[in-house]
Amino acid sequence: MVKLSVPKIESTDIYGSSPPSIFVGRFNYPKVNVYPSAPPIVGDTRDFEDPKHWLKIDLNEFLKMRLSLVRGGIKMDVNSAQNPNRLLIDIHSIVLPLRPVDINLELKKPPKGGELSEDLPPLGPSAPLKALEISRLPSPSRLVERIYQDDDLKAMDGIIELYNNNIDVEDIARLLSVGMLGVKRKLVPTRWSITAVDTTVSNYLVEKIKQYDTIDKVEVYVRSFRKNLFIAILLPQKWSFEWGEAWYPGSTWNKFGNDVGIEVDYEGYNGRKDYPEIGGCYYASRVGVAEYLAKRKRQATAILFREIYSGFDLPMGVWFVRENIRELFKAKLMIFDTLDQALEYLKGVLKTDINLWRAKSGLLKRETIDKWMV
Repeated sequence: MVKLSVPKIESTDIYGSSPPSIFVGRFNYPKVNVYPSAPPIVGDTRDFEDPKHWLKIDLNEFLKMRLSLVRGGIKMDVNSAQNPNRLLIDIHSIVLPLRPVDINLELKKPPKGGELSEDLPPLGPSAPLKALEISRLPSPSRLVERIYQDDDLKAMDGIIELYNNNIDVEDIARLLSVGMLGVKRKLVPTRWSITAVDTTVSNYLVEKIKQYDTIDKVEVYVRSFRKNLFIAILLPQKWSFEWGEAWYPGSTWNKFGNDVGIEVDYEGYNGRKDYPEIGGCYYASRVGVAEYLAKRKRQATAILFREIYSGFDLPMGVWFVRENIRELFKAKLMIFDTLDQALEYLKGVLKTDINLWRAKSGLLKRETIDKWMV
């Protein structure tokens, strides 16, 4: 049983090690709230912002960890990143090392509240920020500092260079969010910056994938994790992509329904021009499959489905999808000669009738894959 409780904090002085953690809100845009954050703990707090670690721990431990991050909010204009004041420069200094930084948050009142979101990991209590002080600041890597100092480098190019040097998308999104990347720099609400980085990285990887030969057979991958089922079907075709979700009654976005809610978005070889209705999970899952194919130097049509069962009733954020898709492709693959054979196998894996998935799917109905429906 999951226990959701935000710690009650009476103090207005919070001293701790920021992982680093900075949240940029989106309400009242372009006047947004920026929240430097820290738990009341000094030491190695990197796990507080590490999605790979979050998959390995108990859900209650994860929630306790995330909800203990105290946020001090200050309102800023998104364009202030072009000529940052002392406070924003300090915030940049906290993010720059990509390692824990000891800070003191002086708040105007005791922090309250918290937030759960479909896009973001859980957020802890907050209060207006009175003052921010940095007491210990590790040195940043030369790469990150160089890209930060280079205001002639386009944000997209900076994102790709960081990614190619093994900086994970979550860290890159944080740099983008606080206005540390690009030519005409802006503060970017955190939920937008996460999807922007997922989109940019996956677009880059997909263009690489398109240069490779296709896989040889139909491949299926299955992962079951915390009342979620993730499956991937890879077809020996040119690149196209689909992400679908089936929300069961009693799950996060279908708590009081009686029927399974299914939503699917997809793209062909040339991608899509509009934002998918299914939201940021589309691009988070796209990163996972694109990384896998790029590593293999192969091209494929990728059809990914997720089933969310009763009892999984707390929003986790798109990180949950991205990390589970990365783990999905570490599972043992199953190989089939035809798509029909693969779908017949999945009848015994998926809880949802395979015909419902086929009815909702855009790619399973395409004539271009008919030859795999022998």
